[in-house]
Amino acid sequence: MGNRLSKIYTRTGDDGTTGLGDGSRTPKDSARVAAYGSVDELNSAVGVLLATPGIPPAIATELTRIQHALFDLGGELCIPGMAVIVQSEIDWLEQTLDAHNASLPPLKDFILPGGTPAAAMCHLARTVCRRAEREAVTLARQEEVRGEALRYLNRLSDLLFVMARVLARTGGASEIIWQRQSQRSDASR
Repeated sequence: MGNRLSKIYTRTGDDGTTGLGDGSRTPKDSARVAAYGSVDELNSAVGVLLATPGIPPAIATELTRIQHALFDLGGELCIPGMAVIVQSEIDWLEQTLDAHNASLPPLKDFILPGGTPAAAMCHLARTVCRRAEREAVTLARQEEVRGEALRYLNRLSDLLFVMARVLARTGGASEIIWQRQSQRSDASR
């Protein structure tokens, strides 16, 4: 691979365009750049989550695998026509989600993000994932985006939600149940 990143600035983006993985140029505010940019931001949010104290080793291993897949997904979105995300990665997300969810009590109410720093960061990563999914859907309305890419983001946001619940519990915190306005008003009287 050599020294591909030996020079970080190129000045080629000064005109408001950026290079895609296939060598073509596109505006920096295009739907494609927004989609893979949000996937990159999601990968960074997962990295911050991994750096947060209180992450059990098994979840850290899962999050690291997710980071690698997100890098692959970003590459797929950056190179029109590229196919990297495979069904087996989506299957793994579903199996991991089911395994974590099996130990949790059923949800009867909405919960608020929080609980522990790790759980809160996991909720933040989940919301970034939802945005990345929305932006990939926007791109899919304009250009071809493989269904595997969209399904991966959809399942990942679900997994991050369940992981946030697990992290709150392993960190010794209870989940914060959302209260309707009428309930909050009654409680303050």
